[in-house]
Amino acid sequence: MSKPSLDKINKTIKTKAPEVAKEFKEFINRGSVMDLAIGVIIGGAFSSIVTSLVDNIIMPIVSIFIGGIDFSHLYITVPSFLGSKTPATINIGLFLQSVVDFIIVAFVIFLIVRALNKLREKTTAEEKKKEQAKEDAKEKQEDENTKLLREIRDELKKK
Repeated sequence: MSKPSLDKINKTIKTKAPEVAKEFKEFINRGSVMDLAIGVIIGGAFSSIVTSLVDNIIMPIVSIFIGGIDFSHLYITVPSFLGSKTPATINIGLFLQSVVDFIIVAFVIFLIVRALNKLREKTTAEEKKKEQAKEDAKEKQEDENTKLLREIRDELKKK
């Protein structure tokens, strides 16, 4: 089996690169990708707010109920079996704090999605109500027109 020539590789790169660049440009310019990027940025900012809320407000309150224990310093020391001078630690407190962070973020996102769904349902119900009112008005107009046409027909039959 022979190695491909350098000219053949360069030709392949020149023909494929513009196609890939075009596809990538289309992918990036899609609205959903931009929405996702904005969501990630806002999520990062929101994460620092939630972390501060958990660290400075929620965890101190929780530690009051469990006897003043500070979760961030909870850990289990694992003995070193290989003779290392620094023992390994399992940081349970930091994990618990991350779990609380996650629960708070998930709950807030749930509340936001719930509010948006209710708003969407309300808007949809109002639109349906307007459409129904238009249909009812149209049917009423058709009924009046039909009644008028019947009266005209009946008068013509009499003559």
